[in-house]
Amino acid sequence: MAACSVRWALNRFRCLAGSPIRISAGLGSVTSQHVAGKQLACWEKVSRHESVWRNVLSVERGGRRRRRLLWAAVALSLFRGSDDEHDEAQRREDEMLLLLKKAKLSIHRGQLPAASIFLHQAVTLAHQTHNHQAIVYTYSLMANLAYIQGQLDHAEKLFKAAMSFMLSGGTPEDDNAVIEMSLKLATIYAEQNKVELAEHGFRFCTESLEAKLEKQNALPAEEKPDEQEALRKDTRLLLGLCFDSRARYRASNLHLNLAAQDYQKALNICRQEQGDTHPQTLVLMSDLATVLDLQGRHDDALVLVQQAVDVSRSAGHPDQHVLLGNLAGILLHKGQLDDSARFYQEALVLAQQAGDQEAIDQMQEGLKEVKKRRDKATQD
Repeated sequence: MAACSVRWALNRFRCLAGSPIRISAGLGSVTSQHVAGKQLACWEKVSRHESVWRNVLSVERGGRRRRRLLWAAVALSLFRGSDDEHDEAQRREDEMLLLLKKAKLSIHRGQLPAASIFLHQAVTLAHQTHNHQAIVYTYSLMANLAYIQGQLDHAEKLFKAAMSFMLSGGTPEDDNAVIEMSLKLATIYAEQNKVELAEHGFRFCTESLEAKLEKQNALPAEEKPDEQEALRKDTRLLLGLCFDSRARYRASNLHLNLAAQDYQKALNICRQEQGDTHPQTLVLMSDLATVLDLQGRHDDALVLVQQAVDVSRSAGHPDQHVLLGNLAGILLHKGQLDDSARFYQEALVLAQQAGDQEAIDQMQEGLKEVKKRRDKATQD
């Protein structure tokens, strides 16, 4: 805006300096001296404008101090409006950031309706200020909020809107942010039982990331700075998340062989990038063990989940009660009822301490099943 103001002012100077000055005859008599005086006055004005114009453009033509003072006066008048516009833009940006912070805090507190109001206000400001990044970020938050609230159709539209803004802004299709949103869309389609769309979405994500990693790995070592290495790691972890998400989808549809393959791929990536003791590594070990158990491979499942539980005890895993519950369930299927009951009880205590009501219900159901099988064994 400031540049436009400067260009407008300079063009205005050119117009005044180059246009002829005409003196119109009045209705009364005008002496030649009067006319001559007006003409002289006008030409003096033109001369002063030309002088200003020359002084702005050239440092060789006298009056350096006067030129600086004159330009300072002109600049003050030109940029005062620009400064006001800048202040207004900064005020809107600050207001938008505050709204986004309030929205995130509301989500954290579980105040979802309030978060929705803040986000709608923020996205309005983002559009008004043409802040491309803020538009994408706010739409993403709105989409996640809609997903949390179970508004899958609305979440789908918002994710698509965010992706549309990203792609129209020149973001490549294989950018990690685009693929992450594509993964969320695939997850939404999976929950909506839109099988073809879900499978296509998961396949797009995994194939795009694998191709991207192949290109990155083909680069010589000297062409891999720290930023490239960080991008490679982020890309691999996102690929692991894609395999994990697809595995859960396939397991829910009882495509157990495919689910086990995806879980194994996700586990391999997590181990390599995060380490054997990382919480996500242990969760994936437990999830894979659950699928193996469903396949009837109880011994393989028991070995894997026992490893996860042992590491979780020493590492202090935040969801240790979930791992213990899975261990108890596998032992139940193997018929080791006493061990199963013991681990269910331990998991129940930890779940109560964590305030995890869903896990509490599952542990109590597990203990009931143990009792039922014991009673049946006694009757037999």
